[in-house]
Amino acid sequence: MSNSKYHEFCDIFGSHNVGILTGDRKENPDVPIIVGTTEILRNQLYDAMHHGETLATDFVVLDEAHFLGDEERGVVWEETMIYLPARIPLLMLSATIGNAEQIASWLSSIRNKECIVINESKRPVPLFPLYLHPAGTLLPLLSNASSKEGGAQLFKKIGELLKTQKYGRQSYFQTLPPFGDILAVLKKYHLLPVIFFLKSRADCDAALNLCLNHSISNSSKRQLKERIKELEKNIPYVSFHRHIGKLENLAVASHHSGQLPSWKLIVETLMTEGLLDAVFATSTVAAGVNFPARSVAFLNSDRYNGKEFMPLSSTEFHQMTGRAGRRGMDKIGFMLAIPGRFLDIRLIAKLIYSPSLDIPSQIRINFSMVLNLLLSHSPDQIEDLLKKSFAAYILKQKKEKQGKKYLRNGNELLLKAFTHHLDFLIETGYVSKSGALTEDGIWASQLRVDQPLIIAEGFRLKIFPQKDPALLAAIIASFVNEKEMEDKIDRSFTPAKLLLAFAQVKKGLLPFAKLMFDSGFEIRPLYLRACAAIYAWAAGETWEKVVLISEMDEGNLAMLILRTADNLRHIRSLSTAFPEASHTAAEAIDLILKDPVLPFDYFPVHRQNAEEDGREKAE
Repeated sequence: MSNSKYHEFCDIFGSHNVGILTGDRKENPDVPIIVGTTEILRNQLYDAMHHGETLATDFVVLDEAHFLGDEERGVVWEETMIYLPARIPLLMLSATIGNAEQIASWLSSIRNKECIVINESKRPVPLFPLYLHPAGTLLPLLSNASSKEGGAQLFKKIGELLKTQKYGRQSYFQTLPPFGDILAVLKKYHLLPVIFFLKSRADCDAALNLCLNHSISNSSKRQLKERIKELEKNIPYVSFHRHIGKLENLAVASHHSGQLPSWKLIVETLMTEGLLDAVFATSTVAAGVNFPARSVAFLNSDRYNGKEFMPLSSTEFHQMTGRAGRRGMDKIGFMLAIPGRFLDIRLIAKLIYSPSLDIPSQIRINFSMVLNLLLSHSPDQIEDLLKKSFAAYILKQKKEKQGKKYLRNGNELLLKAFTHHLDFLIETGYVSKSGALTEDGIWASQLRVDQPLIIAEGFRLKIFPQKDPALLAAIIASFVNEKEMEDKIDRSFTPAKLLLAFAQVKKGLLPFAKLMFDSGFEIRPLYLRACAAIYAWAAGETWEKVVLISEMDEGNLAMLILRTADNLRHIRSLSTAFPEASHTAAEAIDLILKDPVLPFDYFPVHRQNAEEDGREKAE
């Protein structure tokens, strides 16, 4: 999303006025308009508080503001809102926040400025829900009696179909449906392009083989091939991608987190430019990328949350249907329900008029937060800061209904977690007994990563390989990796010096890791396979060989490399405390950030041409 918006703003305002700051990209940081991630802004706020400086910006826009409620990233969003100076206006954008008034009231209370909610109940492009009849025709999903106030009522004929054994949930499309035939129906009614939401990565890829009877015109095929050839100049690896034939000849593609970022970038660009007929995607495409379609299609009413399959929430559903209807190109967007064993049609109908869910606070204490706040605050001041959290505000509201005990207990949990982290930092010498950072604590605060303390301890004990960039990248990757791995690995993938370095790190950190674990902090296991894969990549092995070593999908491996590079950037910042490691980290970054993980260049989406082509198609 950041890359897409960067190029869009460059087209509008000129590249000399627009910069980008993300985990893997830094360009034009001193220009008037910066596109970046929330993590970058949060880190800038840490630095500004530390140095007693003001943040060099006059306006902040937080797009996709519902990420405030995200289990993993929500804490960063909440920190940003708390730390942002009140003098800087804040604009938050989202279509799926159920408790916007409550969030606005909280922001007003901590910023001492009125926060106004601007509600827009009408979609820019109206949504019309459809149902695919088993005979291959399209029916309205809802009856005319359906409304936001009265709720969803199924179209009479659909209700009758669902009662029959022949067309019930357990009988129709037990496996993936004939997508080529479905595309023919949608093409007949001028409902392309379409995004199909499927359950899994494997289903997205398998769906392409069910489109072989789909055809596109020779002129469309020629235009598509010419554009792909143009894009391949910047990303040559994709010309060998296993799906390139279907992309060029059928105008269909799959899009999911198991794919390389460069391949997804190609798909997103082609879809945005109106050159594809269909994209088969997991629900993750609904957040974080920016390509709409005329229609979206549902084959299941649940989604995998990383642990188990759960029914779609109204917020997730609205995020997904938000892709239906291209602003300025379509008068109506369409949602298509395709019946099958994983689709609860009544749930889908209910979700259409269901409001988005309330967003909870995801504030939680972590070592990076405590270390960075101690750069500029005393422990007492940090406790006062935590009382400004959205969680504390929610508890304060509940107190009025449920009594003071609820508030006291809730606040105590947050403050107790802070004290728990602080006590451990004091015990291990990163913070003095007076609550100030020690010399070790000061440099450790620069490690704004997932596991700052265990990595800091590795440097403090001098057990990390500080002279060999490939070895350093490999060892850091083992701390970044979150995937459980089988460590029975072909020894030809693990040179002796890698085995020795990995063993030294595990042995050296064992006492500290045990102390953390005994104190109630999470410790992730280290896997040799992650080390071996990153070492091979840094040492110059082919991408195909590294994928084989890692036993990961390409997208997961690319993410491991990108996150390892991000951790190495933070190590690079330790130039005063660990100059040798800092220099080695910089070299390691250059070794692992290369094609196909990172494209040679990012290319702009030709917005104007895409919209003109789309309008011609629509007409």
